[in-house]
Amino acid sequence: MTMWVFGYGSLLWNPGFPVASSERATLMGYARSFCMSSIHHRGTEEKPGLVLALDEQQNARCTGLAFAVEAGYEQRTLDELRERELISSAYLERMLDVHLDDGRIVNAVTYVIDPHHVQYCGGISLEEQAQIIAYAIGGRGPNTEYLYNTAEHLSEIGLRDPELEWLSQRVRSLTA
Repeated sequence: MTMWVFGYGSLLWNPGFPVASSERATLMGYARSFCMSSIHHRGTEEKPGLVLALDEQQNARCTGLAFAVEAGYEQRTLDELRERELISSAYLERMLDVHLDDGRIVNAVTYVIDPHHVQYCGGISLEEQAQIIAYAIGGRGPNTEYLYNTAEHLSEIGLRDPELEWLSQRVRSLTA
């Protein structure tokens, strides 16, 4: 049986595991949002950055990619994803149904934000997000790189995210 992983942020441009195929997919009931304070990868405890997370919201939907993991790499992929995504336990690992563009529904490993975790910061304004992202740097590099790469890859697969597009333009003007 194929193992699927749903990507909506950095997994779009850096899955980090062997991918047999990928399909555009939509997850219902969650919104892609810069609602997680990043104290490891894109910021520090002293100067946190922001990373995307799936924030559970009624009537929301998030379109990204469902990745089919190459056969034989399922356990290694899961181990590596857990090491990467569960570094601070702000994400919760869930098996959720995603709707592929071809009409199939597959159950995919999905990382969603724990709204009760100290790193949850949902509801901050886009301007405040831009101010944070423009200047934060963490263990995996500048927060700006994370934003730009994600926005660029969404565009490459034909997905518009007006908030990420606005943030990209605003952050570029702040750092010019």
